[in-house]
Amino acid sequence: MLQHLSIDNYLLIDRLEIDWDRGLNIITGETGAGKSILLGALGLLLGSKNEGAAIKDTSRNCIIEAAFDIEGYGLEELFADSDLDFESPCTIRRIITPAGKSRAFVGDVPVQLSTLRQIGTRLIDIHSQHQNLVLASEEFRTRVLDILAGNDGLLAEYRTLYEQLAAARNDYRRLSDEAESSRKDEEWLRYTVEELRAADLKEGEQARTEQQLATLESADAIMQALTGLRNALDTDETGALSTLTQSERELSHLADRYPAGGDMAARLRSVIEELKDIGSTAAHESERIDADPETLQRLGDRLNTIYSLEMKHKAADLDELLAKAAEYERRLAAIDNSDSALRKAAARVDKLQRQAEKAAAELHRSREAVRSSLCENIVATLARLGIADARFVVEIEQMPSLTPSGSDRIAFLFSANARIEPQSIERTASGGEISRVMLALKSLLARHSKLPTIVFDEIDTGVSGRIADAMGEIIHSLSQTMQVIDITHLPQVASKGSTHMVVYKQDGRTDVRRLDRRERVDEIAKMLSGSAITDAAREQARILLDNREQRLF
Repeated sequence: MLQHLSIDNYLLIDRLEIDWDRGLNIITGETGAGKSILLGALGLLLGSKNEGAAIKDTSRNCIIEAAFDIEGYGLEELFADSDLDFESPCTIRRIITPAGKSRAFVGDVPVQLSTLRQIGTRLIDIHSQHQNLVLASEEFRTRVLDILAGNDGLLAEYRTLYEQLAAARNDYRRLSDEAESSRKDEEWLRYTVEELRAADLKEGEQARTEQQLATLESADAIMQALTGLRNALDTDETGALSTLTQSERELSHLADRYPAGGDMAARLRSVIEELKDIGSTAAHESERIDADPETLQRLGDRLNTIYSLEMKHKAADLDELLAKAAEYERRLAAIDNSDSALRKAAARVDKLQRQAEKAAAELHRSREAVRSSLCENIVATLARLGIADARFVVEIEQMPSLTPSGSDRIAFLFSANARIEPQSIERTASGGEISRVMLALKSLLARHSKLPTIVFDEIDTGVSGRIADAMGEIIHSLSQTMQVIDITHLPQVASKGSTHMVVYKQDGRTDVRRLDRRERVDEIAKMLSGSAITDAAREQARILLDNREQRLF
């Protein structure tokens, strides 16, 4: 339930604070005073897009904030799913900067507009004048039956199946397209895979082979260098090892008398061991390196094979070639397994199709079960609203294909004359008749949904006199179980409110004032007689208000 609304720097509103009552809150005001601005601000707060320039003073932000009592409306799970703390009262705030950027908060937690809209639809239903057009929407008509049938759980189950079915169909089409495309290249793929398998390529092979070939191609120079190294180390009298070994012995013998000589001898021993290791390595390498023409030919042929395959498959290196080989293997395996994969995908589509059709059939039966009571309720309410011969028919036709809401095509047919067959309501009903049908629908839906607040924006358009009074009674009856905010131009409706506020414009700014008893009499009298308030109009206004108060007590 909306408890408090504050609007700062929005269009013609400089600063506005409104406290709302639990029952029927009436809003009146002259045309152009800014009643629609209140709805615009409330819409922004509940997640509507900022379609135009919302800011009055471009030097500061536009801020719209409201406090809601959310206890007892079953919103805990919604808040948990949105990762928000459930606290009542709950504060919602929307900020729009002069640059047009928007931020939204639930409590002190920033949220996306999608989250704000999701929460907003569970807090307030705003019925503006243009919403009468939703009667032409099959989605709305379907939703009416689902609310009355309590289909939320069944509809959620069906939509899950419908989404899974759509995904399964996409998978089947993808596999089928891939299989068809791959089969065109199957012969080439099999030849290529066999060729690459025969090549027996190994990761890192190219770099190793290139290095081996480069070494063997320089074998003569390498052997000459290694031989020179071994001669320099191992010559009997002049080799480095012999010379250094002799020096090490001499210095070791002097260690007692010449400590520094002992240190140098120890260091020479380390050098001698390192040189011996180098000599051993040189000897091993001399035996290993062999400029055998056959080995050179083998390594060269191997590299040519690798280079040729890389060029053929437009691979920059061996790693890319191996990756392409793996992809060819996958595509060939997909061809070999395509029939099995397609059978499995088709079986999944068939299974989900049957499950979705079964759920759609359950939705159809549940909607059929409430169709008669819906028609009876609407006709009864329309009779109260002055259409005594109204006929309201709901047609439910099962279609062969599934949609996100099931398999039903739903139409609302209407006739205000007993001698005329009902036809599509959006084509036959007048503006006043559509307003009355929408009020009948909204009042019925309100009894079947846990909605805290409903806002009516001149839903009484096109009616007057006794019908206006009946419409006011219906709106008032709604306020016994939920909060109602009603923007009206009818005195009969305005008199039914527990709270009455007037929207007015002063110095080019829109403001709202809560009326006391005397001010209500004058406001309703003005609605009855025009700007010049007569005593008769005031008396009639008192009678209207007295009738309301007598009903309360």
